[in-house]
Amino acid sequence: MTSLQPTDIVLSHPLRTPVGRYGGSLAGVPVQDLARTVVDALLEAAGPEARDAVDDLILGQSSPNGAAPALGRVVALDAGLDHVPGMQLDRRCGSGLQAITTAAAHIAAGAADLIIAGGAESMSRAEYSVDHRIRWGVKGGDLTLHDRLAEARATAGGRHHPIPGGMIETAENLRAEYDIPREEQDALSAASHARAVAARGDGRFAEEIVPVGDVTEDEHPRPDSTTEKLARLRPVMKNLDGATVTAGNASGQNDGAAAMFVSTAATAEKLGLQPSVVLRGWAVAAVEPERMGIGPVPASRKVLERLGLSLEDMDLIELNEAFAAQALAVLREWGLDAEDPRLNPQGSGISLGHPVGATGARLVVTASHHLRRTGGRYGLVTMCIGGGQGIAAVLENPEARA
Repeated sequence: MTSLQPTDIVLSHPLRTPVGRYGGSLAGVPVQDLARTVVDALLEAAGPEARDAVDDLILGQSSPNGAAPALGRVVALDAGLDHVPGMQLDRRCGSGLQAITTAAAHIAAGAADLIIAGGAESMSRAEYSVDHRIRWGVKGGDLTLHDRLAEARATAGGRHHPIPGGMIETAENLRAEYDIPREEQDALSAASHARAVAARGDGRFAEEIVPVGDVTEDEHPRPDSTTEKLARLRPVMKNLDGATVTAGNASGQNDGAAAMFVSTAATAEKLGLQPSVVLRGWAVAAVEPERMGIGPVPASRKVLERLGLSLEDMDLIELNEAFAAQALAVLREWGLDAEDPRLNPQGSGISLGHPVGATGARLVVTASHHLRRTGGRYGLVTMCIGGGQGIAAVLENPEARA
């Protein structure tokens, strides 16, 4: 077994909600209620001493709304943690993982002892916006509603990297660069659904999921997904020559939340918390916004080199599937096969869905439970980020044999 050191940063009691479909069973649940459901479960699992010791509540969110500003603080108040400050942060798709690593950095710096961190997103409830002139009065002409989800994807590259096709365009760029055939993308997608359906069916997710009302399991995995059915779907970018990205080989828009306690091992022991994994290190990296999907490659390289580890040392690789083409491009760079048993054994973004601000934390929750269940030692959690970034973290199971 790995020996825990008092100063090791540990993640305790990682939990999540089910992931809801876009417009599905969780569409009526405000994002703060999704997050509060997980926080309530954490507090119940930990007991009163830990409740009183929480120093901060940090949540990632990519589509914040005016009804729940500084999401972490709203959730703290709704959970009865009036003494706990809170914040939200946005690193787009990596927000949930960034919240965890930011909490870890605060603890390592001595600025806090115990933080609840994770992410939450309700893409079903993302707002529409209108021209700013409406605030000052519009005397004539039409006003257009803008979908903030679509708007953010198109403008994520800033002024100098316009991406009118949004993240789908970036996936098509990688498809062309790495010459990734449609058949390979659909095969990865069908396999992702099969793994997620199997995990849902045999109860592997039960220990990590906190029900939201009557919703007890993930809604996005499709038991009937096959390569033949996926092959019949038309590419989204119909006017792009050679386009292959479809609704079936891309991640979903979803709703969900995930969170955990972040502390040192010494604090966890003092408060009676059960560490699930040790956060050994993390890294972020930037890439061209037009190639955003390749972001996990430099981010993973950074953290693995810092720790003196390699992909071969990993017992689990959680690579978020923003798009099949994107995931396959990363695998090309890594020299790994899509059927590597270490890769996304319970599915990923294509099958489980991608509630953007929550996904990074959801990956950590699922990875933590998998490592403990299987006895694996190291897990890599990594994802691409809209606007041209990547984030990666290495987890270690303290119960694994060294």
